[in-house]
Amino acid sequence: MTTLALRRPTAPLPAVAGTAAALWLVAWLVEAPAADWLTFTVLGLGRDSHLGEATAFFLEDLPKVLLLLTGIVTVVTLIRGFFPPERIRPMLAGRGLVPGSFAAAGLGVVTPFCSCSAVPLFIGFVEAGVPLGVTFAFLISSPMVNEVALVMLWGLFGPGIALAYMAAGLTVAIVGGLVIGRLRLERYVEDYVWELAGRPSTAIAVHLTWSDRLGDAWSYTRTLVRKLLPYLLIGIGLGALIHGYAPTDLIASIGGRSNPLAVPLVVLLAVPMYSNAAGTIPIVQALLGKGLPLGTTLAFMMAVTAISLPEFVILRRVIKLPLLAVFIGVVSTGIVAIGFLFNAITG
Repeated sequence: MTTLALRRPTAPLPAVAGTAAALWLVAWLVEAPAADWLTFTVLGLGRDSHLGEATAFFLEDLPKVLLLLTGIVTVVTLIRGFFPPERIRPMLAGRGLVPGSFAAAGLGVVTPFCSCSAVPLFIGFVEAGVPLGVTFAFLISSPMVNEVALVMLWGLFGPGIALAYMAAGLTVAIVGGLVIGRLRLERYVEDYVWELAGRPSTAIAVHLTWSDRLGDAWSYTRTLVRKLLPYLLIGIGLGALIHGYAPTDLIASIGGRSNPLAVPLVVLLAVPMYSNAAGTIPIVQALLGKGLPLGTTLAFMMAVTAISLPEFVILRRVIKLPLLAVFIGVVSTGIVAIGFLFNAITG
């Protein structure tokens, strides 16, 4: 294999990157109070009104998701530059579907990625030659089983429930990866992804400075955000309607023990309500306080984080509808099964 060493010209970006990071942090800190001020002071909407709740949700979540998307995708793309396919392949590729799915699901637990990073992660794994099923095992595990959810469950219910939740989430990720891998659905990955994976194997060692890496990562992020913005507007708009006009009282009434279809209905209701695990804590506490069963509540939390509408929109950029439908079906089935299981265990 021929290796060519090239050095790219240095671009004066460190100061700009530092300023951008500071502005991102300021925006992250002020976006929630700014949305509150715009909704209830400038627009004069009532705090207890459905329209006020929906508007506040939209004005808060749109910049929040955009900040997460730009921040995480930029960081993930930057990190990925230090882990080319040659480094990733020994970790996950070549292990076979079963051990690879176990390894990918375990790796997902200790990585801070959410659904916003699905596209760069997916492309990076495919470029590295990681099997499709193994890739999805990671994409399922990473947002679903995370340290925030585990700490919350540990504090509320003790280590037994927290560890059981982790085991259940890992099971969904592993089984999901195995099912998708066995179905051999590679033909439903978008063609341009395979074109990226099929690039010539000649290694070109480009000596990139930090300025170069930051510039490339930001360029990729801008392009991705422009493509996804219309879909995010639609997805978050639907989430705002659900949030404003389907409050916790409705979820609690639908998810009561007397309803045998409570778990699948709550999972279906959670899909448009995109959030990370930390964002679900107030909702989970409210639902538990209203008497919602533990399994139903956990299923709701897992659905919000693992099968959110924005994630579907993002993944649609790299996979075709049949594969997306299989992914949704497999993960939803696993979450519903976990909900019923925990309801049975906790009585």
